[in-house]
Amino acid sequence: MPRWRSWEGAKVVVKRGDHDTKVDTANRGETDAGVEVVNRGVGDAEVEVVKRERTDAARNRAKILAAAEAIVADRGVGGLSMADVAAAAGVGVGTLYRRFGDRSGLAYALIDRREREFQSAFIEGPPPLGPGAEPAARARAFLDALADRMVEQLDLLVMAETAGPFARFGGAYDAYHGHLAMLVAQLRPEADSACLADALLAPLAAPLLAHRIRECGVGVERVKAALGDLLGGLTR
Repeated sequence: MPRWRSWEGAKVVVKRGDHDTKVDTANRGETDAGVEVVNRGVGDAEVEVVKRERTDAARNRAKILAAAEAIVADRGVGGLSMADVAAAAGVGVGTLYRRFGDRSGLAYALIDRREREFQSAFIEGPPPLGPGAEPAARARAFLDALADRMVEQLDLLVMAETAGPFARFGGAYDAYHGHLAMLVAQLRPEADSACLADALLAPLAAPLLAHRIRECGVGVERVKAALGDLLGGLTR
């Protein structure tokens, strides 16, 4: 089964001596809640301490992300202050910096929180978005769902996709592209599915989508309809 792809990277396994350490690189700078060490060879009491600390870390992480989401919803990305998030979550500012590195790391964590849900839906969820539907229906459901997903966190995604020259590509984009290319190949085996997948994803680039919606007054339903027309050209 395909695995979800983060905006910041995939899950990797790091060898440390005789032990395997699973590191979730989805959240930049995070040092505790995303790290799971197995086979540590410690006593029962120490194991309980580690479990309790991890439970506390996970609880604090959830509080931090909930507070950050509320601030972004109220003030936009520009109002995302580490100090304000810490105060709203009831944790120290140092905890935020240790866990997320900086403001951009916190923003990526917010994106990945939703990204896990979205990718899980098209990888293993019910049809037509998930397995079980015909390729055309599944591709249309995917593009519609992706448009909604982009609009949901548009400011954060604009920031993420413009962080560097190729910031849009890799990570989550690879997951979208691979999924859509697979469906296009099923629809048109003789076609260049990789390039066609890029063409279908291009209108959903966050900066372009923000421009069309906010500067041109184009609603997301119109964008979905146009994508449906593009996709329809592959089935005729």
